[in-house]
Order: sequence, then C-alpha cells, then structure tokens
Amino acid sequence: MNATQLSQKVQFVVNAEGKKSAVLLSLEDWEQLLTLLEDLEDAEEIRQAREQKGEAISWEQAKAELGIEV
Repeated sequence: MNATQLSQKVQFVVNAEGKKSAVLLSLEDWEQLLTLLEDLEDAEEIRQAREQKGEAISWEQAKAELGIEV
C-alpha cells in the first residue's frame, strides 16, 4: 500500500470546535505506515551511502574485522 492509499483510510478526530485534532488508523494501517516510513528511511540511507566516497570491502573482510563467524 502506498502513502496515497493509506491517507484515504485515515479517520479524523475533531474537537468541540470541529477542528481536526487527531487521526485514527486501524492497527493494520498503522503497521503498513510504519513499514512505508522504514522503507523510505532505508532508501535515504542507501542514497547517502552511495554519495560517500570510500573503499568497499568484501563480506569476508567485514566478518573478519567484526569477529563474526558465519
């Protein structure tokens, strides 16, 4: 589900003056929203990592440096 589809499922809570004061989502929609946000955050981190100039190392070297045995 994308952000537009999720936004169409939101219910608004209004205060005594009729102004929107909160939103109501089902638990399923909330979890989908969190997943969408995490995916966007991951994509941004990947974009930033690609912009950094640095030396890539092999998985074997990374495991050795971190002391990981797989």
